[in-house]
Amino acid sequence: MAERIKFQVPPTPIEPTAREAMDELIENLHQHGFLRLANDLVKSNSEVGKILVSGLNQPGTQNALQNLSLLMMTLGSVPPERFNHLLLAVRDAAMAVRPAQEQERQEKAAPGIRGIIRLLRDEELWRGLRPIFAALKVFSQQIEREEQKPITRFSGKSSRE
Repeated sequence: MAERIKFQVPPTPIEPTAREAMDELIENLHQHGFLRLANDLVKSNSEVGKILVSGLNQPGTQNALQNLSLLMMTLGSVPPERFNHLLLAVRDAAMAVRPAQEQERQEKAAPGIRGIIRLLRDEELWRGLRPIFAALKVFSQQIEREEQKPITRFSGKSSRE
């Protein structure tokens, strides 16, 4: 007796094949002009290369790229929750500036000696100013330090160690 044939029905393709997806991509690139741009860049690669190299070889461009990389490395060392806290505080402070300016316009009279003495005794004001004073103190200490080349700053050790 003959053995039974084990035939499995192949599943119907739901997604396009790689060839169909590639054809669709090329057609979309052509319709939106990206293929023409890529072809023009390939044809004029020596001119574009010369322009890029001459632009990157300028001292100002090199400084800008180095400064941008320093900014990214410095931001990378700040924990996201701390940076988020700082950004929210800056946003709230910026939003509080406008009402304070409008209030000052309405109060045209100067506070006088009694008003200044009242401000000096205002505990809430001093509590609010303490973080600013602490930040200014750290900033002034760091700005008085001798400048160092950026590459030595990020050699694995923190500048505070």
